[in-house]
Amino acid sequence: MLRSAIKGFLASCAFMALVACTMVSAGTAAPSHTVNDGDEYTLRPGEQVAVSDAGTLRYERLANDSRCAPDVQCVWAGDAEVTFVWMPGDGAKQSFSLHTGVEPRSQILGARRLTLVSLARGAAPAATVRVDPAGAP
Repeated sequence: MLRSAIKGFLASCAFMALVACTMVSAGTAAPSHTVNDGDEYTLRPGEQVAVSDAGTLRYERLANDSRCAPDVQCVWAGDAEVTFVWMPGDGAKQSFSLHTGVEPRSQILGARRLTLVSLARGAAPAATVRVDPAGAP
């Protein structure tokens, strides 16, 4: 009797874990926050935010990081590239990259501009972004 209950419990846990993994990998996880014009927000890889009423932005990953280490003297400061996915409310999703040391540092998302403000260090660094109206500098 106890063995049967444990098997049922373990099967339920496995099913719930499978559903959760499927939802995250499909990008259906709910945004953690809404970012409005003029807001700066820090995201970790895998997190997503709603951008006002325009759509959802997901920070995918660090694609490349050749930045000079903080305690090293370098001739060039280097560059880091991070990838995002934009899912507009009324269109197809779009993947793009932003950089810390070279262009592009910003991306137009419908009527808004997303700018990479800063990027922490590490294998999965936090990225701080700002959302402005597309016509703003």
